[in-house]
Amino acid sequence: MDSTSLKVCHNRRISQHKVFKDVAARGKTSIDWFFGLKLHLVVNDKGELLNFQVTSGNVNDCKPVPDLLQKLFGKVFADKGYISQKMFKELLESVGVQVVTKLKRNMKQRLMPFADRLLLRKRAVVETVIDQLKNRVRVTF
Repeated sequence: MDSTSLKVCHNRRISQHKVFKDVAARGKTSIDWFFGLKLHLVVNDKGELLNFQVTSGNVNDCKPVPDLLQKLFGKVFADKGYISQKMFKELLESVGVQVVTKLKRNMKQRLMPFADRLLLRKRAVVETVIDQLKNRVRVTF
């Protein structure tokens, strides 16, 4: 599971932009600020798309997670942006999904099963899918 920004326009042109005026918002990624939307994706280990959701740019990554994982079960591997102890407990109790993430630097270390640590490396699959969607597929209207 991961999210990516879909930039609508350059930051200098936000006040002039009218197409996504009611939908797009200013958001922040780990790299920089942007004006646009966020695409949240859930893919399996083979790179097949299981679920997706588009939100405005200022939405926290954790907010659409319960809707994305509604019909899934098992373990979901995500990046550090999805760390929320409250969300982890709610998903495990209500849906039966365990979310596994790496720890942030300032977090207390905890034991993680070796299999989960190996499967966290498969998170690169979702990055590849995002790259394919954003850079290789060109949609023209």
